[in-house]
Amino acid sequence: MKMDASKFPYVWVDFTHSHAEPEHDHTEDFERFEALLARKEKFVFLSLTAEEDDYEHTQEEKKQVSLWMKKHKQDLRTYVKGMVHIEPGAAKRLAMRAFSGAFSKFWGYPLLIAGSEGEALGFAEHLLLDPPDK
Repeated sequence: MKMDASKFPYVWVDFTHSHAEPEHDHTEDFERFEALLARKEKFVFLSLTAEEDDYEHTQEEKKQVSLWMKKHKQDLRTYVKGMVHIEPGAAKRLAMRAFSGAFSKFWGYPLLIAGSEGEALGFAEHLLLDPPDK
């Protein structure tokens, strides 16, 4: 995945890069994510691209993500205030909203679905201003 933190605390993510190459090494993805967490400042992910629907993570990838998340669980909950995905299509937005609960439970931060970049930035600003969960 490609991350652009030049407008921090708004971090733009492109998931299409993740699976463009066979045998993609996710180590660099985790290192970029860790660098964001190491800032010890809250931030929000924004995305125009979703993970490809037909991509199936290998067991090894799932294990790697699970171990990484356990190691960084507290920082994820403390600093990542959410992921806001921009999806202009109403049907796709509805489908993604149905998925958002599972996403939030897995990652520990909310997934919000916006219809435009302006709406997404509004959601992101709101997430950054809200007090932390109980």
